[in-house]
Amino acid sequence: MNRIKEVLEEKGIKQTWLAEKLGKSYNMVNGYVQNRQQPRLEVLFEIAEILEVNPKELIKDK
Repeated sequence: MNRIKEVLEEKGIKQTWLAEKLGKSYNMVNGYVQNRQQPRLEVLFEIAEILEVNPKELIKDK
């Protein structure tokens, strides 16, 4: 599980903006945000860098 949705909301960032920055489709990013699929570790680190957060902030404890 990830916290990408929560971090995007906290920062007031749209999924479309993140998709553009990542070079991925909106549908792919939406899958990450809705936790239907999890990004590869490299992509998670790239998302963290784009959002200027520690990668640990994007991961939920169960």
